[in-house]
Amino acid sequence: MELHHEFTVPLPVDDAWQALLDIEGVAPCLPGAVVEDYDGTTVTGSVKVKVGPVTVTYRGTAVFEEQDASAHRMVLVASGRETRGQGTARATVTGTLSEHDDGGTAVSVHTELTVTGRPAQFGRGVLAEVGDRLASQFAACLADRLTTLPEPTAEEPAALTDEQPQPLDLLRTAGVPVAKRAALAVAALAALAYAARRLLRRGRKGRTCQHR
Repeated sequence: MELHHEFTVPLPVDDAWQALLDIEGVAPCLPGAVVEDYDGTTVTGSVKVKVGPVTVTYRGTAVFEEQDASAHRMVLVASGRETRGQGTARATVTGTLSEHDDGGTAVSVHTELTVTGRPAQFGRGVLAEVGDRLASQFAACLADRLTTLPEPTAEEPAALTDEQPQPLDLLRTAGVPVAKRAALAVAALAALAYAARRLLRRGRKGRTCQHR
């Protein structure tokens, strides 16, 4: 599926470009994301996604295939696999920055996303709405961090923390109406599975009676 999002940050284009390339700095604005290593090109880490009562953890890498500072354009290819399952996720993210009328920076993000496994059950509509809300939350978080956090100095380095972030809750992020639709879909699937099991049991009992 293809998703497109736009937001603004209160920084000139060149400053916003450098800020968005600071993966460790922007990671706290990405729900469920943990950055384990970053060498300037490749990011290694994990993302936790909560689907109802189930939490899914994807581990993988993201590679900057393009970083054009003059055009303020970046292409990031990310792929991951469930740590306890067969589900996969792959995304090609193209971000373009341009000057905004208010002196800030307009950020345009185009994502080509492929998801298999449990999160895929919600379909494009729910995932698109989740993406919209996450883009808004990310923009607000990033703007707040860029305008309120002081720059670390040699005497006072930025503090590190081992605290694990909360997983990305798809149902909560999607909002109540979408969550209800998703819950109904899950309930319908559960009901179908239950009915199928009962029919299978009846079939087995029928065959047992015939043998008698």
